Amino acid sequence: MARVVFLGTPEFGVPVLEALSERHDVVAVVTQPDRRVGRGRARIHASPVKEAAVARGLKVLQPVRLRRDREALEELRQLQADVFVLAAFGQILPQEVLDIPPHGTIGVHASLLPKLRGAAPITVAILQGEQETGITLMLTDAGMDTGPIIAQRSLPIAPDDTTASLSEKLSRLGAELVIETLPRWLAGEITPVPQDDSQATYAPPISKEQGAIDWSRTAAEIDRQIRAFTPWPGAYTSFEGRNFKILRARPAAAGSPAPQNAAPGTVVNTGEGIGVVTGGGVLLLETVQLAGKGPVDARAFARGQRQFVGSVLG
Repeated sequence: MARVVFLGTPEFGVPVLEALSERHDVVAVVTQPDRRVGRGRARIHASPVKEAAVARGLKVLQPVRLRRDREALEELRQLQADVFVLAAFGQILPQEVLDIPPHGTIGVHASLLPKLRGAAPITVAILQGEQETGITLMLTDAGMDTGPIIAQRSLPIAPDDTTASLSEKLSRLGAELVIETLPRWLAGEITPVPQDDSQATYAPPISKEQGAIDWSRTAAEIDRQIRAFTPWPGAYTSFEGRNFKILRARPAAAGSPAPQNAAPGTVVNTGEGIGVVTGGGVLLLETVQLAGKGPVDARAFARGQRQFVGSVLG
């Protein structure tokens, strides 16, 4: 049984923490500080990793900036952990931290490195139309996902995967791979393999503005945008001047013709359902949400908003 410090923040890290706590001695969990959220920032929100750690009675550290918090650094040294395990912590660790455990820091990254280094590998994989992704365990260094590879496992991306669904699959795959790999790593049976930097691609942070739909793009591209930005920031357009979210959609069957002379963004009633003309094909709407209202089936929305069919979104 190894002494492990786990560093993570969002839901992605929870299965890894749970698996580690069942098989090893997790001597501390390091996560981002609680945030104020909601109207007037009145509520305190703890990270999913903190909630999971507290539920298991684990020691929790929440430094604002680990590199500057001398007290937290000294506390990490005093824990005498064998290894650190890092999964979506949210801060780049300085070499001073990485050097604390004798067996280094194992990073759990949601892509097949060196592809999609950076903050949003799951979202960008869907946006780009990748057929597969996976989990990489690396020996973390001070760069952005540049450390040598310890282990990898691939996973197909389903045609209806969203960032939410794919994140869940990858988080569980990451937990399995960590548990399988950690004993061999600690026993010195694995030699990490340097990444080929010439093959590196990047997945920078996502902004809210990227959710705006450009109807001149193809139906396939917009479908990927909707799935990639579920749950955040969501894909949106406008209807009669109000924000209009497209929560679920799919491209119309190949060969289904778009109405002639209809501009991109035009809402049409097709044999397959309510759709929107795009720069390449028709996007069939399944679930939509008008600002101030709840999610609703697109056909039901069209029945309640008679002017919807024939309107131009955006």
